[in-house]
Amino acid sequence: MSKPAPREVFIQGITKDGKTFRPSDWAERLAGAMSCFRPGGSVGGPGAFIGYSPYCVPRVINGVKCVIVNEALRDVELMAWDFVMNFARDNNLQVADACLLPEVPKKAP
Repeated sequence: MSKPAPREVFIQGITKDGKTFRPSDWAERLAGAMSCFRPGGSVGGPGAFIGYSPYCVPRVINGVKCVIVNEALRDVELMAWDFVMNFARDNNLQVADACLLPEVPKKAP
């Protein structure tokens, strides 16, 4: 039996009482703090590049800033997973389990 694909958790930039979370760059900051957690580990030196981890990426969905956290992060570094989940809890942010689907190309009319 194959292992199911990791789920994704969407941390939304809206508090549980409906207010927009500030500062406005919170998603980029949180994802930036997790950028070193990558498949195969962090790569340093001249070949290193700046970018987000595939386990924790900022997105805007329906006009709402979000951070999409792949639960595979938990297997890579449990403390990093706990950090992002505690960030959401401590800031009273809405969290949803979901799966980001690839965009379907629009057909020409």
